[in-house]
Amino acid sequence: MLNHPIVESGVDTVRPARPSAHTGAAPDGRPHAVVIGSGFGGLAAAVRLGARGYRVTVLEQLDAPGGRAYVHHQDGFTFDAGPTVITAPFLLEELWAMCGRRLADDVDLRPVTPYYRIRFDDGTFLDYSGDPVAMRAEVAKLSPGDVAGYERFMATSEEIFRVGFEQLGHVPFDRVGDMIRVAPDLVRLQGWRTVYGLASRHVRDPRLRMVLTFHSLLVGGNPFSTTAVYCLISFLERRWGVHFAMGGTGSLVTGLVRLIEGQGGQLRCNTRVERITVDRGAANGVRLEGGEQIAADVVVSNADSAFTYRHLLAAEHRRHWTDRRIERARYSMSLFVWYFGTRRQYPEIAHHTIALGPRYRELLTDIFKHKKLASDFSLYLHRPTATDPSLAPAGCDAFYALAPVPHQASGVDWNREAEPFRRAVQQRLQSTLLPGLEQAVVTSRVMTPLDFQHRLSSIQGAAFGLEPILTQSAWFRPHNRSEEVERLYLVGAGTHPGAGLPGVLSSARILDGIVPHGDSIERRRSAG
Repeated sequence: MLNHPIVESGVDTVRPARPSAHTGAAPDGRPHAVVIGSGFGGLAAAVRLGARGYRVTVLEQLDAPGGRAYVHHQDGFTFDAGPTVITAPFLLEELWAMCGRRLADDVDLRPVTPYYRIRFDDGTFLDYSGDPVAMRAEVAKLSPGDVAGYERFMATSEEIFRVGFEQLGHVPFDRVGDMIRVAPDLVRLQGWRTVYGLASRHVRDPRLRMVLTFHSLLVGGNPFSTTAVYCLISFLERRWGVHFAMGGTGSLVTGLVRLIEGQGGQLRCNTRVERITVDRGAANGVRLEGGEQIAADVVVSNADSAFTYRHLLAAEHRRHWTDRRIERARYSMSLFVWYFGTRRQYPEIAHHTIALGPRYRELLTDIFKHKKLASDFSLYLHRPTATDPSLAPAGCDAFYALAPVPHQASGVDWNREAEPFRRAVQQRLQSTLLPGLEQAVVTSRVMTPLDFQHRLSSIQGAAFGLEPILTQSAWFRPHNRSEEVERLYLVGAGTHPGAGLPGVLSSARILDGIVPHGDSIERRRSAG
């Protein structure tokens, strides 16, 4: 393998190992729930519905579960396609507990420290962690005059967390009254400010401002326009830490599928939904490509929320999310991701590295406002073999380098630009973090906005759905309980509370309060 030439491929050619799908589930009298999509939101929703008396069928258009958390196996390397930062593990532990198991029975979660190693363009580093003492020292090393301001920022982050995550993260926000009730808290917590604006009130050093605001990019937001409510991420990480699942994030997907199978649920891959069917104002199932009809008592969509409304629900059933509104909405940036394996190891590289480029505000303006593919970039470098060497052959390392790029409204021709951009990323890494990289790479693949658009069915190829600005958050976001038809529910990054693993898992948690218990549907049937 180590003498194998570089393999440049798209994301459709390598089939990962996958959990076995449950295929023998005959209808058993329980009410039926159909879940569209097997990302973390869809899998978590399926477990919760199964625990509440439903027979669940999960429909996945790809050849294996996971959605954005798909797994690629290539030349002896394992690459998690998407989410790699695991926070708030209690949300996962809840799902296992619902099935009478412990998360630790099936998944080995390991804490990662530092959370991130941040490299500034001048070559200096900051190790970002959840240790308050260590962080004060790191901040003092960078900007001694900002230590007190940093601590004020973290105190503010904690206050926002207490309200925005602990109190409101599981509230459905499908009535305008929900928004009115929290408006005073949003004003008090300065939710009308941007993430960068709030950080700038507390610290002056421009490098430290970047440190305190890059998190919003992890959920698809521009820190210069994303609501300051997302500053809660800083304390959320301190509260529960940053973790990695041994075997890769895909081990969580495998574990969730097994939970669903254990409940008598079914996963069907290579199954594309063409339409959500509606009868008398209520979802009553789905129609698949090829014409197969699947009846359901409730339908949950984990597909991109804008795609769900634009392509899966017919226009005559939509009064709020019309084609025009969907087209005029603001969407997150997209991503360019280069997955690669090296014939040597780079032990000095942390598990998570944020490599900032020469520009910050200007680069993000190019990406979000001008929709321009710039010649410079900032990178998130993931080295999972720092924690789990089994993800690469002996003596090797697995990586992915992720660069925020504009979504498909940019008009960038990624069929032409992908390889030049990959080479630019390689050169940047070789000159800063990974010496000798060009000669060390033995396997390679890329993911571009075209994959988000066509393979993952995301409007405009946006990697995180709707951009998390204030006017597209909470009540203004597509509701978890559809405002268009009854018995249709939405989970995932494009609905409330938003992107990121805690947000996506929380969107499924909201279903517990808005989807009727399976027993109540059975009682209504009996009474009828």
